[in-house]
Amino acid sequence: RLQNSDLFVKINVMEYYYMAVYEKFILYCKLNQRFCVRSVWKNLNPFWGEEYTLHLPMGFHSLSFHVMDEDTIGHDDVIGKITLSKDAIGSQAKGLDSWVNLTRVDPDEEVQGEIHLSLELLKDTEKISLRCQVIEARDLAPRDISGTSDPFARVIFNNHSAETAIIKKTRFPHWGETLELELDPEELSEEGTVTVEVWDWDMVGKNDFLGKVEIPFACLHKTPLLEGWFRLLPLGNSEVDAGGKLGALRLKVRLVEDRILPSVYYQPLIHLLVESVEDSSALTMLEEVTTVESRQDVAMTLVKIYLGQGLVVPFLDYLNTREVNHTTDPNTLFRSNSLSSKAMEQFMKAVGMLYLHEVLKPIINRIFDEKKYIELDPCKIDLNRTRRISFKGAVSEAEVRDSSVEMLHSYLTSIIESIVGSVDQCPPVMRVAFKQLHKRVEEQFRQNSPPFPYLAISGFFFLRFFAPAILTPKLFQLRDQHADTRTSRTLLLLAKALQSVGNLGLQLGHGKEQWMAPLHPIILRSVASVKDFLDKLIDIDHDIVSEVPQRAVFMPSVTVKEGYLHKHKTEGPQLLSRFAFKKRYFWLTSETLSYAKTPDWQVRSSIPIQCVCAVERVDENAFQQQNVMQVITQDNDGQLHTMYIQCKNVNELNQWLSAIRKVSIYNERMLPSFHPGAHRSGKWTCCLQADRAVTGCSRTHSAVTLGDWSDPLDPDVETQTIYKQLLQGRDKLRSVDKKVCKHPQPGYGAECKQMKPGQSVAARLLAVIDDLEQAHTTFQRREKEDGTSVILNP
Repeated sequence: RLQNSDLFVKINVMEYYYMAVYEKFILYCKLNQRFCVRSVWKNLNPFWGEEYTLHLPMGFHSLSFHVMDEDTIGHDDVIGKITLSKDAIGSQAKGLDSWVNLTRVDPDEEVQGEIHLSLELLKDTEKISLRCQVIEARDLAPRDISGTSDPFARVIFNNHSAETAIIKKTRFPHWGETLELELDPEELSEEGTVTVEVWDWDMVGKNDFLGKVEIPFACLHKTPLLEGWFRLLPLGNSEVDAGGKLGALRLKVRLVEDRILPSVYYQPLIHLLVESVEDSSALTMLEEVTTVESRQDVAMTLVKIYLGQGLVVPFLDYLNTREVNHTTDPNTLFRSNSLSSKAMEQFMKAVGMLYLHEVLKPIINRIFDEKKYIELDPCKIDLNRTRRISFKGAVSEAEVRDSSVEMLHSYLTSIIESIVGSVDQCPPVMRVAFKQLHKRVEEQFRQNSPPFPYLAISGFFFLRFFAPAILTPKLFQLRDQHADTRTSRTLLLLAKALQSVGNLGLQLGHGKEQWMAPLHPIILRSVASVKDFLDKLIDIDHDIVSEVPQRAVFMPSVTVKEGYLHKHKTEGPQLLSRFAFKKRYFWLTSETLSYAKTPDWQVRSSIPIQCVCAVERVDENAFQQQNVMQVITQDNDGQLHTMYIQCKNVNELNQWLSAIRKVSIYNERMLPSFHPGAHRSGKWTCCLQADRAVTGCSRTHSAVTLGDWSDPLDPDVETQTIYKQLLQGRDKLRSVDKKVCKHPQPGYGAECKQMKPGQSVAARLLAVIDDLEQAHTTFQRREKEDGTSVILNP
């Protein structure tokens, strides 16, 4: 059996071109787990520039994009959609990058969910019959205004058909009915198809299609009893391309699908990587076979592997030492996109993102809230945009520059003071890594002037960490939306100034942007405090890193996510659902989910993360409220408890779902199923079952998360990524091996008489690659032998 499958889709939503006027455009991406990008108001050609990484379950089969016209009152109007199948995305190695025309939305094609069936072909002397047991269905599409459906099933073979009863107001019907179709003897030889259709019954008008399953009749000859969960399919109407009349969406979508083997198969490769921290040979060869395009992914993967092994500081020290020793001109040190530079960048994001948020978020929020018009470049000053500066008539360019300098001074002072005062907030492992970097540069360039060790640290700390975060706050999760044009310009000027601070003011006045000169005095005044900050930053004992737990990106006490949400009030009678949710402030760490009335409230209620066994969405009809999630916990007595929480929008809902799922991913008592409704009026609103303790009617989605810096460490997934990189560079490894041995077969290493230091690692790497390749082939063959194309994995 496969241990796991890690799958993610990287989506870059770029532009949408449309021929008509809409008030507001919004893009929905549907994967049964809906999220949406920001709305663009009154724009014929909206630009989003949004990028998402989604970790998806094994059952993923298609990706849909719905372009909507958002209405303030009532439901949003559907403009059109694009559906990409898993095979279509995966067939292009570099992903899809093109304009795709929107198609009209056909209700018969908008199906979802699965149905549990048992089919059996019965033959005796008196009659021949097809027995179909229609057991249940789950996650059907909502067709009624209440957010539910009234489903019934119909079994069809040739001219025979039978129907189940109608179960009203549910998307999770339990029929438990057995339908039999009597067949004529001559029908046994026909190569027909058994079709099971699911419909939503309507009292007025025609019934709505909910999906179908088609099973070749030949399967029942081979397997007399066929039982399992089957994915519901659309009617099969081909989507009609409107020829661009509905518009087109430019997409960049890349699918990466990996078969993750059991951990034991990856241990030899992990062992080689751990060994390489001491002798550096395996890392050296990995660096040689890494392509420029994959360098960033490989760097992030290696950082996570060594974080999990507690060896990230020696790993970075090896890469940095190698880079320093190969650099002759200290002015070019770490200026290229080498593996060491990328590794340091990804390391700072992995362990320092929460620290960056603590330092920069208050200032970034202030800049966004104030929306000041700031400009220093005389060629770009627009006096028509300066009404916020003065109401006493027209203003001159000099007044605009003076006002801009004053505001930039204020912002830049706040940023620098926040950074230089954050020594104790900086993660210890970052400080130790910078201390090692300072030492290596000082050893190599001790004959040069003193600033180079400082420049090496500040180059990463300011130029590759803080300055990019100021320039594009959304990419560092400092803001939910991109900045507008005015705020973007302010952020750009501040990022330029902070880069000069990071360069310790050494290049001031040498560039083309002489109009930045009014900021030079504050930059030069900041150099001394920055150097003092860097001295304090690296004044730390190496042993303190051992206190950081392995397999954790951040310390347990650090808040991963926080903010106001609405918690469902479970005590006392509930008259109206909308009044049952009370505003509370929530904090999430890797140990607890806590909440209180306000951020300053002294008394907090807490839920231990180790007790969490599911984090899922709640159907809208449960409380007649949107964007509700549930956190299911289990106490020491095995009793389940559910807390319902409402978020302000679907994106916030996805962020909280993802964050809680990530910190609870290693919990041992995770549930395989859950109820997407609530138990009210003596029954579940989802499946209508009366028993509160009945097994959940829908599958949980613990693996469905948004990919970002807070992704939990997973050594099997990370080692699989390194294996794929080595597999692509296997020919290079073989060429290295042939230089020292006449027998290039894997596993020969110890038998070579002319083996050079480090070359035996090439043979060991080749042997590991071959073993993993063989294991993947074996598991893939078993998967094909055990699975079928229509039955889902239970």
